[in-house]
Amino acid sequence: MTATTASTTSTAGPFSARVGGSRPLAGTGTLLRFALRRDRVMMPLWIGVTALMVVSLPASLKSVYSTPAERAALARQMLANGSLRATYGPVFGDSLGGLTAWRIGAYAGVLAAIMSLIVVVRHTRDEEESGRQELVSAAMVGRRAPLTAALLAALVANGVLALIVTAGLAGQGGSGALALGLGIGATGMVFATMAAIVAQLTESARLAKGLTGGLIGAAFVLRAAGDSATDDGSSVLTWLSPIGWLENLRAFADERWWVLALFVAAVAAQGTAAYALAGRRDVGMSFLPTRPGPAAGRLGSAGALAWRLQRGSVLGWSLGFLAAGAAFGGITKGAADLVGGNAKTREIIERMGGQAGITDAFLAAMVGMLGMVAALYIVSSVLRLHGEETSQRAEPLLAAAVGRLRWAGGHLALAFGGTVLIMLLGGLGLALGYGSEFGPVLGACLVQVPAIWTLGGLAVLLYGLSPRIAPGAWATAGLALLLGWIGPALKIPQSVMDLSPFGHLPKLPGGTMTWTPVLVLTAIAVALTAAGLACLRRRDLAT
Repeated sequence: MTATTASTTSTAGPFSARVGGSRPLAGTGTLLRFALRRDRVMMPLWIGVTALMVVSLPASLKSVYSTPAERAALARQMLANGSLRATYGPVFGDSLGGLTAWRIGAYAGVLAAIMSLIVVVRHTRDEEESGRQELVSAAMVGRRAPLTAALLAALVANGVLALIVTAGLAGQGGSGALALGLGIGATGMVFATMAAIVAQLTESARLAKGLTGGLIGAAFVLRAAGDSATDDGSSVLTWLSPIGWLENLRAFADERWWVLALFVAAVAAQGTAAYALAGRRDVGMSFLPTRPGPAAGRLGSAGALAWRLQRGSVLGWSLGFLAAGAAFGGITKGAADLVGGNAKTREIIERMGGQAGITDAFLAAMVGMLGMVAALYIVSSVLRLHGEETSQRAEPLLAAAVGRLRWAGGHLALAFGGTVLIMLLGGLGLALGYGSEFGPVLGACLVQVPAIWTLGGLAVLLYGLSPRIAPGAWATAGLALLLGWIGPALKIPQSVMDLSPFGHLPKLPGGTMTWTPVLVLTAIAVALTAAGLACLRRRDLAT
């Protein structure tokens, strides 16, 4: 295999080889501090949003199901519905803590896993791809120090998340809070070590993130398939998924502490494999080299290059939205029956989806959730410009006969056009899962697009102003998602809800279509995008 080598010497020179051979972990502490400094914005935001979603849930559940009898009835109804089990998992306890672990545990584990893969890939493969790792390796840095620092950074992030969750839920039961906190953090570490392996196999940070993200999706699908078949988490498919292990830890319901041994074994085995692979290749090399692409034809324009770079992301989000829409559509009838008899739950659904009938209100709420998640897509797609610039791949391209607006336009066309595509596919899946209302559901999904574009336009503006502040676009998308997720349950004032562009959209299907907010948001998105592109033309590129 041409991309690998049995030699343990680095391409950075004999001195580096001597340090790497005798002190393979030299410089780990310095690299760890540097990694934490680089992630000083992203990591706290990700941890804070995830932890807040978890620790705020008992209060919202208590406001809806205030008595033990109501919570016990909810648990029975959830266990009897295979679609709801596939979406959230089985209910093992009807206390507020048990319902919190059921409702948010798997999703918090997924968020921890995504955070972990971003941290690990960013400080391993991304550093090698940019050429910075080779410069660092020329100093007194051990051969395994970069990988160790990346995994320790992920450990710090997951440890802090576990600590906050444990402390925040301690009032619901100390042992259950500890089990859920450790389970969420351990899930993140399983996928951190998995990302470390993938980073050794691939030559591209983008591909490493995509493959690891696909593995996270596969783990969730395995868990969902297993839980739809059984109501106690005993399916083989559930046990094949680390997210299923988190579920079977049974926080707040006679905890199974021995399940933590599965997480420890997986982290140890995958970590050992990652270190073994890292010791058998040179810096910048991989076990699966990227196939060279054509130099002309399909890549003969800036737009074609942008499509080549982002097509995997567009395809992944499209398939994910189609599947998510089908899942939401499948639970619509059962969920409508479930919430129809509870006045407080009906109130929350109506705050999310409008005052129409409960089925239309639930559909509108699901459409709104798809829109808010799609905001993450448009931000990530826009910030691909940021990644290309800061990795210094944009400068050689712009030195040729390609203008900045033409270069940026290819990526923005995929960002804004891809939003329409994934929302249409999400609506198609929702209508197919529900079995009717194709036209109203698809129209409702398209109505979400101007709000998504507004957040995308803000991302363009931040990037155009300065690459340093561009990642702040994640905070705006996260705020919109957080308000939409917990705002209706906590009865957050409408003035605060209006901070999100989604708070101004008509509640469809079932509500009255009003064009004014749709047109205003579209105009704002256009203005923000134009301002961002104007700033991009006037500033220097990052060096």
